[in-house]
Amino acid sequence: MLLSTTEKLLEECDACWQRFLRMREEDTSPDFFLEVKPHADTWHAILVTWQSESEKWILLNRPKYMHKTQIDNALDAMDQFVVQSFYKTTSKKRFYQSIQSVKFTLETFLRYLREDGEQHVAEKND
Repeated sequence: MLLSTTEKLLEECDACWQRFLRMREEDTSPDFFLEVKPHADTWHAILVTWQSESEKWILLNRPKYMHKTQIDNALDAMDQFVVQSFYKTTSKKRFYQSIQSVKFTLETFLRYLREDGEQHVAEKND
């Protein structure tokens, strides 16, 4: 579950970037209560669950370069840029850097999750 959720979060990072570019291109503003809030609430719920599960996994597995703070920071940044992706007035540079930062954390975490999964499969085969 943690692996697939992390992959979904990475996909949403890309979707946020595409949405942001589309909003700038179309020069439109969304309806906050009809579009932005429902989307942000959905992803916030996913993020909170992911955060909890990720922190449990980190405590259990103690990966060398992945810590609870990185998970917390990724959640905070993603919570913000999911909403910001709907608005053309968002600073493009800062927005892009936030997405890249979260993607780096998610990709690193995903690599640890996959390595752990491969290790468990290898142990079962021994």
